[in-house]
Amino acid sequence: MRQYNASKRMLVTGGAGFLGSHLCDRLIEQGHDVLCVDNFFTGTKRNVEHLLDHPRFELMRHDVTFPLYIEVDEIFNLACPASPIHYQHDPVQTTKTSVHGAINMLGLAKRVRAKILQASTSEVYGDPEIHPQVEAYWGRVNPIGIRSCYDEGKRCAETLFFDYHRQHKLRIKVVRIFNTYGPRMHLNDGRVVSNFIVQALKGEDITIYGDGQQTRSFCYVDDLVEAMLRMMGTGDEVPGPINIGNPGEFSMLELANKVIELTGSKSKLVRMPLPADDPKQRRPDISLAQKELDGWAPRTQLEEGLTKTIAYFDQILSEPKAA
Repeated sequence: MRQYNASKRMLVTGGAGFLGSHLCDRLIEQGHDVLCVDNFFTGTKRNVEHLLDHPRFELMRHDVTFPLYIEVDEIFNLACPASPIHYQHDPVQTTKTSVHGAINMLGLAKRVRAKILQASTSEVYGDPEIHPQVEAYWGRVNPIGIRSCYDEGKRCAETLFFDYHRQHKLRIKVVRIFNTYGPRMHLNDGRVVSNFIVQALKGEDITIYGDGQQTRSFCYVDDLVEAMLRMMGTGDEVPGPINIGNPGEFSMLELANKVIELTGSKSKLVRMPLPADDPKQRRPDISLAQKELDGWAPRTQLEEGLTKTIAYFDQILSEPKAA
Protein backbone atom coordinates (compact mmCIF):
# COMPACT_ATOMS: atom_id res chain seq x y z
CA MET A 1 0.00 0.00 0.00
CA ARG A 2 1.23 3.50 -0.78
CA GLN A 3 2.33 5.47 2.28
CA TYR A 4 3.34 9.07 2.84
CA ASN A 5 7.09 9.02 3.41
CA ALA A 6 7.66 12.46 4.90
CA SER A 7 5.81 14.95 7.04
CA LYS A 8 3.72 17.41 5.02
CA ARG A 9 1.65 20.49 5.76
CA MET A 10 -1.96 19.42 5.36
CA LEU A 11 -5.03 21.64 5.12
CA VAL A 12 -8.40 20.05 5.94
CA THR A 13 -11.38 22.32 5.25
CA GLY A 14 -14.45 21.26 7.18
CA GLY A 15 -11.94 19.64 9.50
CA ALA A 16 -14.07 19.93 12.65
CA GLY A 17 -16.93 18.08 11.03
CA PHE A 18 -17.78 14.39 11.21
CA LEU A 19 -15.56 13.17 8.37
CA GLY A 20 -12.99 15.95 8.66
CA SER A 21 -12.18 15.28 12.30
CA HIS A 22 -11.52 11.60 11.64
CA LEU A 23 -9.30 12.58 8.71
CA CYS A 24 -7.37 15.00 10.95
CA ASP A 25 -6.80 12.14 13.41
CA ARG A 26 -5.31 9.92 10.72
CA LEU A 27 -3.09 12.67 9.29
CA ILE A 28 -1.71 13.47 12.75
CA GLU A 29 -1.09 9.75 13.31
CA GLN A 30 0.89 9.68 10.06
CA GLY A 31 3.16 12.46 11.33
CA HIS A 32 1.86 15.41 9.32
CA ASP A 33 1.24 19.01 10.36
CA VAL A 34 -2.49 19.65 10.10
CA LEU A 35 -4.32 22.95 9.74
CA CYS A 36 -8.00 22.33 10.43
CA VAL A 37 -10.27 25.04 8.99
CA ASP A 38 -13.98 25.23 9.83
CA ASN A 39 -16.69 27.87 10.21
CA PHE A 40 -18.51 25.65 12.76
CA PHE A 41 -21.87 25.68 10.99
CA THR A 42 -22.14 21.91 11.40
CA GLY A 43 -18.65 21.11 12.69
CA THR A 44 -17.88 21.40 16.41
CA LYS A 45 -14.77 22.01 18.50
CA ARG A 46 -15.74 18.94 20.48
CA ASN A 47 -14.81 16.76 17.50
CA VAL A 48 -11.20 17.95 17.58
CA GLU A 49 -10.74 18.99 21.22
CA HIS A 50 -8.49 15.97 21.82
CA LEU A 51 -6.11 17.41 19.21
CA LEU A 52 -6.02 21.03 20.39
CA ASP A 53 -2.85 20.59 22.49
CA HIS A 54 -1.05 18.54 19.88
CA PRO A 55 2.04 20.40 18.59
CA ARG A 56 1.30 19.48 14.96
CA PHE A 57 -2.36 20.50 14.99
CA GLU A 58 -3.81 23.97 14.45
CA LEU A 59 -7.49 25.00 14.40
CA MET A 60 -8.69 28.06 12.48
CA ARG A 61 -12.21 29.51 12.26
CA HIS A 62 -12.66 30.41 8.62
CA ASP A 63 -15.33 30.26 5.92
CA VAL A 64 -14.05 28.86 2.62
CA THR A 65 -16.25 31.23 0.64
CA PHE A 66 -13.47 33.73 1.45
CA PRO A 67 -9.88 33.26 0.20
CA LEU A 68 -7.24 31.77 2.46
CA TYR A 69 -3.59 32.79 2.19
CA ILE A 70 -1.37 30.13 3.70
CA GLU A 71 1.40 27.72 2.70
CA VAL A 72 0.47 24.03 2.47
CA ASP A 73 1.54 20.91 0.58
CA GLU A 74 -1.82 19.17 0.25
CA ILE A 75 -5.46 20.19 0.62
CA PHE A 76 -8.46 18.05 1.53
CA ASN A 77 -11.56 20.11 0.68
CA LEU A 78 -14.40 18.72 2.80
CA ALA A 79 -16.15 21.99 3.66
CA CYS A 80 -19.93 21.83 3.06
CA PRO A 81 -22.94 20.76 5.12
CA ALA A 82 -23.80 17.25 3.94
CA SER A 83 -27.21 16.46 5.39
CA PRO A 84 -30.47 17.78 3.88
CA ILE A 85 -31.65 19.37 7.14
CA HIS A 86 -28.47 21.48 7.24
CA TYR A 87 -27.82 22.24 3.58
CA GLN A 88 -31.46 23.22 3.01
CA HIS A 89 -31.34 25.62 5.97
CA ASP A 90 -29.49 28.17 3.82
CA PRO A 91 -29.44 26.80 0.26
CA VAL A 92 -27.76 29.86 -1.24
CA GLN A 93 -24.90 29.60 1.24
CA THR A 94 -24.67 25.85 0.54
CA THR A 95 -24.14 26.49 -3.17
CA LYS A 96 -21.63 29.26 -2.40
CA THR A 97 -19.72 26.91 -0.08
CA SER A 98 -19.42 24.28 -2.81
CA VAL A 99 -18.70 26.65 -5.70
CA HIS A 100 -16.91 29.66 -4.18
CA GLY A 101 -15.21 27.32 -1.73
CA ALA A 102 -13.89 25.20 -4.59
CA ILE A 103 -12.68 28.29 -6.47
CA ASN A 104 -10.86 29.60 -3.40
CA MET A 105 -9.24 26.29 -2.52
CA LEU A 106 -8.26 25.65 -6.14
CA GLY A 107 -6.80 29.15 -6.28
CA LEU A 108 -4.78 28.39 -3.17
CA ALA A 109 -3.61 25.08 -4.64
CA LYS A 110 -2.60 26.85 -7.84
CA ARG A 111 -0.61 29.53 -5.96
CA VAL A 112 1.35 27.10 -3.80
CA ARG A 113 1.33 24.16 -6.26
CA ALA A 114 -0.42 21.89 -3.78
CA LYS A 115 -2.18 18.65 -4.54
CA ILE A 116 -5.90 18.99 -3.75
CA LEU A 117 -8.69 16.49 -3.06
CA GLN A 118 -12.38 17.30 -3.46
CA ALA A 119 -14.88 15.45 -1.29
CA SER A 120 -17.69 15.09 -3.78
CA THR A 121 -20.81 13.01 -3.26
CA SER A 122 -22.99 10.23 -4.58
CA GLU A 123 -25.68 12.92 -4.86
CA VAL A 124 -24.13 13.93 -8.18
CA TYR A 125 -25.94 10.86 -9.56
CA GLY A 126 -29.34 12.16 -8.38
CA ASP A 127 -32.14 9.58 -8.47
CA PRO A 128 -30.22 7.14 -10.66
CA GLU A 129 -31.44 5.14 -13.62
CA ILE A 130 -28.33 2.93 -13.44
CA HIS A 131 -27.77 0.65 -10.46
CA PRO A 132 -25.25 0.30 -8.94
CA GLN A 133 -23.76 3.66 -9.86
CA VAL A 134 -20.55 3.74 -11.89
CA GLU A 135 -18.33 6.78 -12.35
CA ALA A 136 -19.13 7.00 -16.07
CA TYR A 137 -22.83 7.60 -15.32
CA TRP A 138 -23.69 11.30 -15.71
CA GLY A 139 -26.61 11.27 -13.30
CA ARG A 140 -30.25 12.29 -13.15
CA VAL A 141 -30.43 15.42 -11.03
CA ASN A 142 -33.25 17.93 -10.67
CA PRO A 143 -31.50 21.31 -11.16
CA ILE A 144 -34.26 23.35 -9.49
CA GLY A 145 -35.39 21.11 -6.62
CA ILE A 146 -34.93 21.55 -2.89
CA ARG A 147 -31.81 19.34 -2.91
CA SER A 148 -30.25 21.11 -5.89
CA CYS A 149 -28.18 23.51 -3.78
CA TYR A 150 -26.12 20.52 -2.65
CA ASP A 151 -26.36 18.24 -5.69
CA GLU A 152 -25.60 20.90 -8.29
CA GLY A 153 -23.11 22.68 -6.05
CA LYS A 154 -21.05 19.51 -5.82
CA ARG A 155 -21.41 18.85 -9.56
CA CYS A 156 -20.15 22.37 -10.30
CA ALA A 157 -17.24 21.84 -7.90
CA GLU A 158 -16.24 18.75 -9.86
CA THR A 159 -16.40 20.81 -13.07
CA LEU A 160 -14.09 23.43 -11.56
CA PHE A 161 -11.62 20.82 -10.37
CA PHE A 162 -11.30 19.24 -13.79
CA ASP A 163 -11.10 22.61 -15.55
CA TYR A 164 -8.26 23.68 -13.24
CA HIS A 165 -6.64 20.32 -13.94
CA ARG A 166 -6.86 20.80 -17.71
CA GLN A 167 -6.19 24.53 -17.83
CA HIS A 168 -3.60 24.93 -15.07
CA LYS A 169 -2.17 21.38 -14.82
CA LEU A 170 -3.28 21.26 -11.19
CA ARG A 171 -2.86 17.93 -9.38
CA ILE A 172 -6.41 17.04 -8.39
CA LYS A 173 -8.21 14.13 -6.74
CA VAL A 174 -12.00 13.77 -6.76
CA VAL A 175 -13.81 11.16 -4.66
CA ARG A 176 -17.56 10.61 -4.69
CA ILE A 177 -18.55 9.73 -1.15
CA PHE A 178 -21.54 7.47 -0.54
CA ASN A 179 -23.47 7.33 2.74
CA THR A 180 -21.03 7.29 5.64
CA TYR A 181 -21.69 6.92 9.35
CA GLY A 182 -19.88 6.61 12.66
CA PRO A 183 -19.01 8.44 15.89
CA ARG A 184 -19.05 12.27 15.77
CA MET A 185 -22.05 12.49 13.48
CA HIS A 186 -24.12 15.53 14.44
CA LEU A 187 -26.80 14.74 17.01
CA ASN A 188 -29.40 16.51 14.84
CA ASP A 189 -27.80 15.44 11.58
CA GLY A 190 -31.10 14.55 9.93
CA ARG A 191 -29.61 11.58 8.08
CA VAL A 192 -31.04 8.15 8.46
CA VAL A 193 -28.42 6.42 10.64
CA SER A 194 -28.26 9.19 13.24
CA ASN A 195 -32.04 9.70 13.10
CA PHE A 196 -32.81 6.05 13.75
CA ILE A 197 -30.22 5.67 16.52
CA VAL A 198 -31.26 8.82 18.40
CA GLN A 199 -34.96 7.95 18.11
CA ALA A 200 -34.31 4.40 19.31
CA LEU A 201 -32.16 5.47 22.26
CA LYS A 202 -34.82 7.99 23.32
CA GLY A 203 -37.57 5.40 22.93
CA GLU A 204 -39.31 7.57 20.34
CA ASP A 205 -41.11 6.38 17.22
CA ILE A 206 -38.70 5.68 14.37
CA THR A 207 -39.64 7.66 11.26
CA ILE A 208 -39.82 5.72 8.02
CA TYR A 209 -40.33 7.82 4.89
CA GLY A 210 -42.40 6.28 2.12
CA ASP A 211 -42.72 2.50 2.15
CA GLY A 212 -39.25 2.00 3.64
CA GLN A 213 -38.07 -0.01 0.65
CA GLN A 214 -35.72 2.71 -0.61
CA THR A 215 -32.12 1.58 -0.19
CA ARG A 216 -28.81 3.05 0.88
CA SER A 217 -25.28 1.71 1.28
CA PHE A 218 -23.56 2.52 4.55
CA CYS A 219 -19.79 2.88 4.87
CA TYR A 220 -18.15 3.15 8.28
CA VAL A 221 -16.06 6.29 8.67
CA ASP A 222 -12.70 4.53 9.24
CA ASP A 223 -13.02 2.68 5.94
CA LEU A 224 -13.91 5.87 4.09
CA VAL A 225 -11.00 7.87 5.51
CA GLU A 226 -8.63 5.08 4.50
CA ALA A 227 -9.90 5.36 0.92
CA MET A 228 -9.42 9.13 0.90
CA LEU A 229 -5.84 8.79 2.11
CA ARG A 230 -5.09 6.15 -0.50
CA MET A 231 -6.61 8.37 -3.19
CA MET A 232 -4.39 11.28 -2.20
CA GLY A 233 -1.42 8.93 -2.41
CA THR A 234 -2.08 7.90 -6.02
CA GLY A 235 -0.12 9.30 -8.94
CA ASP A 236 -1.15 12.26 -11.08
CA GLU A 237 -2.58 9.87 -13.67
CA VAL A 238 -5.48 9.09 -11.28
CA PRO A 239 -7.47 12.34 -10.82
CA GLY A 240 -10.80 10.54 -10.38
CA PRO A 241 -13.66 10.77 -9.93
CA ILE A 242 -13.69 7.55 -7.92
CA ASN A 243 -16.62 6.17 -5.92
CA ILE A 244 -15.85 5.37 -2.29
CA GLY A 245 -18.45 3.71 -0.12
CA ASN A 246 -19.75 0.33 0.90
CA PRO A 247 -21.54 -1.70 -1.81
CA GLY A 248 -23.63 -3.50 0.82
CA GLU A 249 -27.23 -2.37 0.23
CA PHE A 250 -29.94 -2.15 2.88
CA SER A 251 -33.53 -0.93 2.85
CA MET A 252 -34.65 1.64 5.38
CA LEU A 253 -36.83 -0.99 7.05
CA GLU A 254 -33.85 -3.34 7.40
CA LEU A 255 -31.76 -0.56 8.93
CA ALA A 256 -34.51 0.49 11.35
CA ASN A 257 -35.04 -3.06 12.57
CA LYS A 258 -31.29 -3.58 13.00
CA VAL A 259 -31.01 -0.39 15.09
CA ILE A 260 -33.95 -1.46 17.26
CA GLU A 261 -32.32 -4.86 17.78
CA LEU A 262 -28.90 -3.42 18.71
CA THR A 263 -30.28 -0.77 21.07
CA GLY A 264 -32.89 -3.04 22.66
CA SER A 265 -35.38 -0.22 22.06
CA LYS A 266 -39.16 -0.49 22.31
CA SER A 267 -39.56 2.10 19.54
CA LYS A 268 -42.27 1.60 16.94
CA LEU A 269 -42.04 2.37 13.24
CA VAL A 270 -44.19 5.21 11.88
CA ARG A 271 -44.64 6.15 8.21
CA MET A 272 -44.24 9.63 6.75
CA PRO A 273 -44.46 10.89 3.14
CA LEU A 274 -41.28 10.56 1.08
CA PRO A 275 -39.46 13.93 0.74
CA ALA A 276 -39.16 15.53 -2.70
CA ASP A 277 -36.35 14.23 -4.94
CA ASP A 278 -35.29 11.63 -2.37
CA PRO A 279 -33.37 8.95 -4.31
CA LYS A 280 -35.01 5.51 -4.21
CA GLN A 281 -31.76 3.59 -4.36
CA ARG A 282 -28.10 4.24 -3.84
CA ARG A 283 -25.20 1.81 -4.11
CA PRO A 284 -21.64 2.39 -5.35
CA ASP A 285 -19.82 0.31 -7.88
CA ILE A 286 -16.35 0.35 -6.28
CA SER A 287 -14.51 -1.59 -9.00
CA LEU A 288 -12.44 1.47 -9.93
CA ALA A 289 -11.53 2.14 -6.29
CA GLN A 290 -10.40 -1.45 -5.84
CA LYS A 291 -8.25 -1.16 -8.96
CA GLU A 292 -6.66 2.22 -8.28
CA LEU A 293 -6.51 2.25 -4.45
CA ASP A 294 -4.44 -0.90 -3.91
CA GLY A 295 -7.39 -3.24 -3.53
CA TRP A 296 -9.22 -1.01 -1.06
CA ALA A 297 -12.58 -2.29 0.13
CA PRO A 298 -14.66 -1.56 3.25
CA ARG A 299 -13.88 -3.95 6.10
CA THR A 300 -16.36 -2.86 8.78
CA GLN A 301 -19.63 -4.78 8.74
CA LEU A 302 -22.85 -2.84 9.37
CA GLU A 303 -23.55 -4.40 12.77
CA GLU A 304 -20.03 -3.64 14.04
CA GLY A 305 -20.16 -0.05 12.81
CA LEU A 306 -23.64 0.54 14.17
CA THR A 307 -22.60 -0.80 17.57
CA LYS A 308 -19.76 1.75 17.79
CA THR A 309 -22.01 4.56 16.56
CA ILE A 310 -24.76 3.66 19.03
CA ALA A 311 -22.23 3.74 21.90
CA TYR A 312 -21.18 7.25 20.83
CA PHE A 313 -24.72 8.62 20.69
CA ASP A 314 -25.61 6.89 23.95
CA GLN A 315 -22.74 8.75 25.62
CA ILE A 316 -23.77 12.09 24.06
CA LEU A 317 -27.40 11.68 25.11
CA SER A 318 -26.41 10.78 28.68
CA GLU A 319 -24.64 14.11 29.16
CA PRO A 320 -26.71 16.74 31.01
CA LYS A 321 -26.48 19.34 28.22
CA ALA A 322 -27.95 16.90 25.69
CA ALA A 323 -30.89 15.96 27.89
